[in-house]
Amino acid sequence: MQERDYQSLLVQQDGHIVTLTFNNPEKKNPLSQELVNELLWALDDAEADASVRVIVLTGAGNAFSAGADLKGMTASRGKLEKKGEFDDLLLRFDTLKKPIVARIPGYVMGGAMGIVACCHFAVACESAVLATPEIKRGLFPMMIMAVLRRVVQPRELLRLMLLGEKISASKAKEIGLLTEVVPDDQLDARVGELAAELAKQSPTAMRMGLNAFNEQRKMSVEEALPFLRDQLYALLASEDAKEGLAAFFEKREPQWTGR
Repeated sequence: MQERDYQSLLVQQDGHIVTLTFNNPEKKNPLSQELVNELLWALDDAEADASVRVIVLTGAGNAFSAGADLKGMTASRGKLEKKGEFDDLLLRFDTLKKPIVARIPGYVMGGAMGIVACCHFAVACESAVLATPEIKRGLFPMMIMAVLRRVVQPRELLRLMLLGEKISASKAKEIGLLTEVVPDDQLDARVGELAAELAKQSPTAMRMGLNAFNEQRKMSVEEALPFLRDQLYALLASEDAKEGLAAFFEKREPQWTGR
């Protein structure tokens, strides 16, 4: 990963796994203009770095993120050149070709709910609390509605947005927002285990598979099937697919090249 002068984001790489941490725990990691811009830079860097196979996204302290920084919505974007706004960030997740895991250590509010919905996996501790409280401030979670509707049942989503009630991690899993809920003291172990399992998979299969997943969501079934057939043939021609099949028949672990 390329080193950059981040002010609100902490970037740490361990082997094939990079962890991006919202780093303002005193304020529960609000989504400032600066943080949104830095996250856009970090996601681009992670995708461009061949040594990175998995991205973990989390918040420092006992919060994932308290949502939009209402006091800092017009504040500086920090030291990095501007890449985009919050809607650009949500759209960037839709083009990621590496798996991203949300590690949720506590509060998830407002816009942060949209980020969680965009991640491929979302693992929370049992004490986590989630909400879209915008309605209580005379606002509405407009942009994140587009991504929340993909994972949350319609009536449950309307309840969240129209009442602004806080829900537990177990309820969030029940309505589709979370992948897993684990005891607080097992959060790090479970996220580490999941990230390690993902890092063992073929980088080529993950890259092409996620790209195909993202593209086929825009298509009808009649359009998607021939597109996916072609993607399968392209994947079968890759070095990783040939290695994976050879390893299966030779009863050994595959050695991925990412090609």
